[in-house]
Amino acid sequence: MADRGVDLSALPKEVRDQLAELDLELSEGDITQKGYEKKRAKLLPPAPSSSSHAPPPSSSSRYRERRARRTHRSGGTRDDRYRSDIHTEAVQAALAKHKEEKMALPMPTKRRSTYVQSPIETRTPPDSSSGSEDETAMRRQSSVVAPQPQVNPNLQSPESWVNHIVQGSSTSSSASSTLSQENSAPPPDVTAVAPPARGPRVDLPSNAVVRGMSRGQSRSSMMETADGVPVSSRVSTKIQQLLNTLKRPKRPPLSDFFTDDAEEIVEVPQPDPNTPKPEGRQIIPVKGEPLGVVSNWPPALQAALARWGATQGKSPALTALDITGKPLYTLTYGKLWSRSVKLAYTLLNKLGTKNEQILKPGDRVALVYPNSDPGMFWVAFYGCLLAEVIPVPIEVPLSRKDAGISQVGFLLGSCGVGLALTSEICLKGLPKTPTGEILQFKGWPRMKWVITDSKYLTKPSKDWQPHIPTANTDPAYIEYKANKEGTVVGVAVSKVAMLTHCQSLTQACNYCEGETLVNVLDFKKDMGLWHGVLTAVMNRIHTISVPYAVMKACPLSWVQRVHIHKARVALVKCRDLHWAMMAHREQRDISLASLRMLIVADGANPWSVSSCDAFLSKFQSHGLKPEVICPCATSPEAMTVAIRRPGVPGAPLPARAILSMGGLSHGVIRVNTEDKNSALTVQDVGHVMPGALMCIVKPDGPPQLCKTDEIGEIIINSRAGGNMYYGLPGLTKNTFEVIPVNANGVPIGEIPFVRSGLLGFVGPGSLIFVVGKIEGLLMVSGRRHNADDLVATALAVEPVKTVYRGRIAVFSVTVFYDERVVIVAEQRPDASEEDSFQWMSRVLQAIDSIHQVGLYCLALVPANTLPKTPLGGIHISDTKQFFLEGNLHPCNILMCPHTCVTNLPKPRQKQPVGVGPASVMVGNLVAGKRIAQAAGRDLGLIEDQDLVRKGVTVGTATCIQLHKRAEKIAAALTEKGSINTGENVVLLYPPGIDLIAAFYGCLYAGCVPVNVRPPHPQNLAATLPTVRMIIDVSKAACILTTQNLMRTLRSKEAAASVNIKTWPTIIDTDDLPRRRPPQIYKPPTAEMIAYLDFSVSTTGMLTGVKISHAAVSALCRSIKLQCELYSSRQIAICLDPYCGLGFVLWCLASVYSGHQSILIPPFELETSLSLWLSTLSQYRIRDTFCSYSVMELCTKGLGTQTDLLKARGVNLSCVRSCVVIAEERPRLALTHSFSKLFKDVGLSSRAVSTAFGSRVNLAICLQGTTGPDPCTVYVDMKSLRHDRVRLVERGAPQSLPLMESGKILPGVRVIIVNPETRGPLGDSHLGEIWVNSPHNASGYYTIYGEESLQADHFNTKLSFGDPHTLWARTGYLGFVKRTELLDASGDRHDALFVVGSLDETLELRGLRYHPIDIETSVSRAHRSIAESAVFTWTNLLVVVSELCGSEQDALDLVPLITNVVLEEHHLIVGVVVIVDPGVIPINSRGEKQRMHLRDSFLADQLDPIYVAYNM
Repeated sequence: MADRGVDLSALPKEVRDQLAELDLELSEGDITQKGYEKKRAKLLPPAPSSSSHAPPPSSSSRYRERRARRTHRSGGTRDDRYRSDIHTEAVQAALAKHKEEKMALPMPTKRRSTYVQSPIETRTPPDSSSGSEDETAMRRQSSVVAPQPQVNPNLQSPESWVNHIVQGSSTSSSASSTLSQENSAPPPDVTAVAPPARGPRVDLPSNAVVRGMSRGQSRSSMMETADGVPVSSRVSTKIQQLLNTLKRPKRPPLSDFFTDDAEEIVEVPQPDPNTPKPEGRQIIPVKGEPLGVVSNWPPALQAALARWGATQGKSPALTALDITGKPLYTLTYGKLWSRSVKLAYTLLNKLGTKNEQILKPGDRVALVYPNSDPGMFWVAFYGCLLAEVIPVPIEVPLSRKDAGISQVGFLLGSCGVGLALTSEICLKGLPKTPTGEILQFKGWPRMKWVITDSKYLTKPSKDWQPHIPTANTDPAYIEYKANKEGTVVGVAVSKVAMLTHCQSLTQACNYCEGETLVNVLDFKKDMGLWHGVLTAVMNRIHTISVPYAVMKACPLSWVQRVHIHKARVALVKCRDLHWAMMAHREQRDISLASLRMLIVADGANPWSVSSCDAFLSKFQSHGLKPEVICPCATSPEAMTVAIRRPGVPGAPLPARAILSMGGLSHGVIRVNTEDKNSALTVQDVGHVMPGALMCIVKPDGPPQLCKTDEIGEIIINSRAGGNMYYGLPGLTKNTFEVIPVNANGVPIGEIPFVRSGLLGFVGPGSLIFVVGKIEGLLMVSGRRHNADDLVATALAVEPVKTVYRGRIAVFSVTVFYDERVVIVAEQRPDASEEDSFQWMSRVLQAIDSIHQVGLYCLALVPANTLPKTPLGGIHISDTKQFFLEGNLHPCNILMCPHTCVTNLPKPRQKQPVGVGPASVMVGNLVAGKRIAQAAGRDLGLIEDQDLVRKGVTVGTATCIQLHKRAEKIAAALTEKGSINTGENVVLLYPPGIDLIAAFYGCLYAGCVPVNVRPPHPQNLAATLPTVRMIIDVSKAACILTTQNLMRTLRSKEAAASVNIKTWPTIIDTDDLPRRRPPQIYKPPTAEMIAYLDFSVSTTGMLTGVKISHAAVSALCRSIKLQCELYSSRQIAICLDPYCGLGFVLWCLASVYSGHQSILIPPFELETSLSLWLSTLSQYRIRDTFCSYSVMELCTKGLGTQTDLLKARGVNLSCVRSCVVIAEERPRLALTHSFSKLFKDVGLSSRAVSTAFGSRVNLAICLQGTTGPDPCTVYVDMKSLRHDRVRLVERGAPQSLPLMESGKILPGVRVIIVNPETRGPLGDSHLGEIWVNSPHNASGYYTIYGEESLQADHFNTKLSFGDPHTLWARTGYLGFVKRTELLDASGDRHDALFVVGSLDETLELRGLRYHPIDIETSVSRAHRSIAESAVFTWTNLLVVVSELCGSEQDALDLVPLITNVVLEEHHLIVGVVVIVDPGVIPINSRGEKQRMHLRDSFLADQLDPIYVAYNM
């Protein structure tokens, strides 16, 4: 943009940002050139006259092209159900208004392979950075211009792409620079120090950070050290952009709100004093004109058929069309009568054997006929009426997977249907089993199928006549109806109601005998049945039935039929009007002058008015008269509610109401005056039906009469309405037996009304206006929105490029105590990512402006994938079900929880802690609560060891062998390595006896062993740098290892990742000379260091701790006492022997206690899964130790094979204790599954328990053989976030089960401390676990030697209470609870519960969250989520989920993850990242390394399948 003669760098920051946004708008065609120039001129200082004001060529020319393309597009593919020019203008105006403060929304990132359907490849610029991304790959900082390689001739010129970059797309400089306005540091640049790619399960220290910083710094210094470094990471810039978007004020401000502990969390919106309220008087019931009595009206509908069949047998009753729109056959009244009688006779007499009658009068029968065959249906329907069985017309089932098929089964079941009538052709087309039987449809009762074609019917004997009684209250037929939730119910219509309805329609529509009627509607139900089948026969009308398939092929066919047959009445829907207009050019010479009534069946939809107007303006020249258009309002329960009577020529046309949408959302009628953008124009649907009485009542709560200016549900009292939901008396009462009450709750009479499900009001002159349906009502934050209105707005946002045939579904889902609006649309196959995303962001803005409601989710699915209703519409309830189950498979999705969830509580301000130095301490009480502390009991040479490999003992070592081997190694160290006493020696061995011998060899030689996991030979690049780092940090003088590993260390592959020339001396211990050291070293004091223990924490910290000789012997003694390890014992250990308690059990405990240890390296389980369990069984082991990763391997790999293990003779009844060694919260679900699965092979449910250790103390808890079983408590998660512990019952909402982490070891004392104030806490608080014990580590071994950290973590004191004891801080949060159980000494047992690592907790909204809790919820959200991890970045919660299903499930996960985290944790997810399985790094202990994941995410190294940025 510098070409405009203005030095942009000299402008203030805010102006530069605004200019960048303006350029973005112009480049996206969101602002006209004129508007752009105008706004730019305002922002810039007056420019010198010579400056050129020409727009950049690429954007303006592209913009003009786009406008030109837009104007010449044909509208033929678009479904204009809700087309309204006024509304389209309103939407455009609203969008224009939004441009003022428009932010660039970050586009989601999608892996190219995921969806091949959009042909973006042809439009992507030549770009060398990354082939795996779409548009986002080219968005860099504006100073960067890509080198231009060979350009494909059909691409635009490179200059235009460069310009496109400079004007900034979603991550142009404007996005990344907005944040610094707010004086916060730019996001850290973590790309330069990204960790190497991960192999399977490795410990990765994060970017060479070593324990030697203060705990407060630890994470921030790892991440946020890059002040002032420009961000080159695409992901972080996008997140930045998202943050900028979220900084815009939301529409409803959050009111101040805070509750602690048990109070309910949700915010209750305060009523707005400006909300419009109804002010009119109470409505008076509206009466229809009396129903006239006509002498020749038949006593029953069958009687009318009998009469016409006998007297007017040649008169045509029905003409059916073929697929091309030509007449196929005409059924006369005589034929209709004779065939119906034949069918009635057959049904009653010929279905069973001679003596039994299968059907009796009153039985229900399903009618299964396709829409293309009205004749067969008519015969079947009237045949049933004559046989006095009750027809239940349903749609033809096409497959087992039809939308709503099982709900139709529910209908058939509730109606007790066991027999179905169908035609031969239809029966042939039904899905069959391989044996040729008709498929048993999902949820359907067992059915008998009867073919009703004439050739299969029996002619009745001369004396047989059907019985035609006078119409009574018995059911005549049952019409199906799907309600909002998708349940299909049957509305039973009595014989008298059917007859009365026909009479009132005849009177209202002024039907005459012998007229012709063209029917485009479905003849099985609703208006198509009432007018086209029933009323038509009563009045001897000739019906011309135009099937839906004909309309698809030839949309003008119904107009041609009206013209050819000079039809007096046509029965259509808005879509038929629209389609006829679209096809209008094909026909010139048609006349609609014969029409006296054009009944618009969905005229109750407020958006029908524009279709009617447009149709009239186009066909007025063809003789269509304005007064013949008759909208009507109907519902299955109340049947016809109102219909506009055919007008008198020249009479004034009825008025329209222009209503304020804001008023409507509050349920009141306000004429729209101020803002024309949010107006709704509705037309009347005429007057109430003859003989009916109508009221308007409140749609929710008791049926209280509305005021005259209030919107409510229309209820009807009439003889011509439905009687009940067949077989569902409970539902019936609430719908068909409603007695309205006045404002005081007093019933206004005794006559029952029927709820119509229509929302509306009574206008001037008792005209009825309908504004929507109850089933389309979305109640969001106490306001009502109509789904149709939202569809209309979405369609007005130029969907031509994006939406396939205008197919849009709107529904609401309940998330976090309120309804949330979801819009799902089908995307055109040729729509580009960019177009789709732009359309979605514009829909958001339009709906926000016009309806003042935030969208929760907007999803685009591939064309033709939404579930369809039989006539091709969208099956809303199934779509909603798919959305909630994660089966929608969208190709684009935009979640906006930040903008529409406004009932979150206010973030918590930290409260001062109740317990402080001023509290009086009385014994163990502090401020009225027991101090949370607990202690183990008081604390009061070499045996056999052997190593198991592949089920065969591969090496055993007795005391003497081990001693001699250690001596050899000690001699080699002093000779070959010339090692001095006290120097560090690295041991690099696979798990085995060599490792143990080398350890003792070091002790004999007086040096300090440092045990290191050897590098993974297949993954040196990832694992060798960790080895190198430990060697450097520990300043090792020498490396002891095997020949194989020595070769690896010096190999070419190793040289690629580390400098192999600078290794310390490497001694290979495979072939050592038989020498003995001159003497065996004895440490002068027990406080001398015995060995160094290095480990990588889950936050990526590499920490080495010093373990003294005194600590070693105290720890071994403590474990011996706790587990009763005597020399006669055998224990099996399946742990990694490199750090922590695993190393102690592997190398030290058995030497100290003298028992035999069977050592099983965990990596052997990868090749022989059952090795550990079969060893336990073979050696009859009582005590075994394992890790979570071993337990998980067995659970996943062997859980289904317990029978196989049993057959092999595996029996685990010998196992008394199986202890999981870990430094984390016990994984209750895993230990439970393990116990349950292996119960079949004898494992006791009490055997499995856990241990707990940390860096400062390797073993704090270990479930011993004596003492009570580990107990489980349920704590309230809401309280836990406030650092409180409140116990609740099992199964309580928001409860979290926690298992005790084993019994506290002898000699160990723990206390729970507030990490900030360092004061002791009561036992109802969550705090940091501090430990005091003779086997605490002596301190960190760091290259910095920072004494402050030693003092802080190892030798720290309480701020009050007991100021003398020295404690070590574990860095874990937990609590102590006194249980009802007794320990060995007879006292009540104090249990320690570990909740999580303090370093890992997330501080969000002032509350403390533990990642594992959020991850557990996320993993439950969908079957395709294998593993998940969460972390925060600049206060945004990022959820990374591994997808184990197919890639088309990826986008299904986004709303489900967002929902579950909002529902269960009251947090809004900022970014959802879907990745391949195995991407989340997990260390050898089975712990997730979330900080590594975060680093990789920000450095854009995850290669995600999809990244969604929630707005």
